[in-house]
Amino acid sequence: MAQGLEVALSDLQCYRNNLKHYTADISTQRLIARRAESFTIKLQFKSRGYLEGTDRLAFTVETGLWPEEASGTKATFHLASSTQPKSWSAVVESNDPNSMLVSIFIPGNAVIGHYSLKVHVLAKPSPTTYLLGHFVLLFNPWSPEDDVYLADDKERDEYVLNEYGLIYQGNENWIHPSPWNFGQLEEDILDVCLKLLDKSLNFRQDAFKDMARRNDPVYVSRVICAMINCNDDAGVLEGNWSGNYANGVSPSVWNGSVTILRDWYAKECQPVRYGQCWVFAAVMCTVMRCLGIPSRVVTNFNSAHDTNGNLFVEELIDNTGKKLRTKNSDSIWNFHVWNECWMERRDLSPGYGGWQVLDPTPQEKSSGVYCCGPASVKAIKEGNIDLNYDAPFVFAMVNADCISWIASSWKKEKYLRDTHSVGTFISTKSLDGDERNDITDKYKYREGSQQERKVFEQAVARLKQPRRSTTDHSLQLSSERNGGANLESRSLSSAASPEEIQDQNKPQPNRPLSDAQIALKFKLTKSPQIGESIGLVLVATNLNFDSKKVKLSLSGQSMQHEGRPLQQFWKHSMYIALGPSEEGKLLFTIPYSTYGKSWMKTI
Repeated sequence: MAQGLEVALSDLQCYRNNLKHYTADISTQRLIARRAESFTIKLQFKSRGYLEGTDRLAFTVETGLWPEEASGTKATFHLASSTQPKSWSAVVESNDPNSMLVSIFIPGNAVIGHYSLKVHVLAKPSPTTYLLGHFVLLFNPWSPEDDVYLADDKERDEYVLNEYGLIYQGNENWIHPSPWNFGQLEEDILDVCLKLLDKSLNFRQDAFKDMARRNDPVYVSRVICAMINCNDDAGVLEGNWSGNYANGVSPSVWNGSVTILRDWYAKECQPVRYGQCWVFAAVMCTVMRCLGIPSRVVTNFNSAHDTNGNLFVEELIDNTGKKLRTKNSDSIWNFHVWNECWMERRDLSPGYGGWQVLDPTPQEKSSGVYCCGPASVKAIKEGNIDLNYDAPFVFAMVNADCISWIASSWKKEKYLRDTHSVGTFISTKSLDGDERNDITDKYKYREGSQQERKVFEQAVARLKQPRRSTTDHSLQLSSERNGGANLESRSLSSAASPEEIQDQNKPQPNRPLSDAQIALKFKLTKSPQIGESIGLVLVATNLNFDSKKVKLSLSGQSMQHEGRPLQQFWKHSMYIALGPSEEGKLLFTIPYSTYGKSWMKTI
């Protein structure tokens, strides 16, 4: 009678497997596998080897606190003659007298996370179970069977494996790249990223359901998006736009994600102080790349913040041209930064996969929680804003129309509709080096074109129609919103008197001041330096065939980078007369003594 089969040792072949799974740069000391791929283990036996036809082996993989086969967090499968492409399976790779190599295949829709691996020797009177070890399972952008599959080698190298990046800041006239170390391949960062999932509201409210949904990149990305800010949960970063960073680190000081994530983990998941949009986006990019979801950081210049979801950004100015602060007012950020993540959208109709917008900066709530996305970039370009998630908000960020109103104590009158200023120079790092890649055309048709206006009108019409996608129940708690900003910009505006302006009721290209038909445009005489005077040229053009005389009200005002108006430091009013089709140039100089104190209050 043959002696029973006993397992003496197991070897998860970490170096070999991790090279195969593109995770060796993270570690070769523990097994880190990807979905839709096989890994090899070695079993060493005590007194004899495996006898095919006599011995029966089965394997169990488990993840989570309460693993269950029905939820996909547990699988038991027998050693077989061939793998099953849609399920966990195991086959003999080679068999020696006292050892064997077993190849274990992972399905492309498996739940990601920490796993245990056991083998069962199925012998009478009772089976014997051996714990073989533990491994981590990630998404697999190298496999067509995974929903995050990215076909291009160069794109995978950049958006999954590259630890270095550039984040664009400034304004549309001065686009400045800032280097960032994502550090997603640091071994301890992997544990931090998985800890984020276990600290989420979803896990705390229903751990069983949350674990079961961790096979879906749409769900996982949405949970991570909410966890990067701390407004609702034990998230990574606390936002601060006040300019006072005495109790933490100024957002502009950070140049990498690793220190931030390590600090959060080491301090028992207390939020790190402080972040703003580019820091939130960069940290999320690190987490997504680490988990295997292709990700890139995107900057949108002249980015709209539409607080009421009507796809319009409205501002109030007084008769001097000063922008007025209002409660919960819309605004234009001189730049805003978010993430794009690559995935299929099986929750939507076909055609909306690919790059998805995810914005972890806490601006507005989505299903009661501060997160945004994923929103299909393809859907945004076509104005299909009735699709999950948060598509109206994202559409407005890149393509809202701006309405300016002149307010007085007795009335409010619309004086200008700007249809082309929002969403310019949408930028991300190129694949071929450190050059800027302009991806504006991925979000919108050419500004001012008939197609762009048609898409905008369709989007506005869809706001009044029932949504085509299901309600999201994954993120449900709420908290108060933080406000503010820290980077500084200036607003220099001009306005003709209200009686000379005609209301524009339909979407149309931006026009000069209607009835008066006087086109006004400010230009800088040179790039301003702090401490020097600001030189301005106001170019005024009469577009009529008869003479015109108009009153101009000019205003200079401090603004923070998210569009919040501060102090008015300069104003001037005057009348100008222009002959038919005449162009006039007016020179203005604003000395540092006039704007300096106002500027200092913004830093």
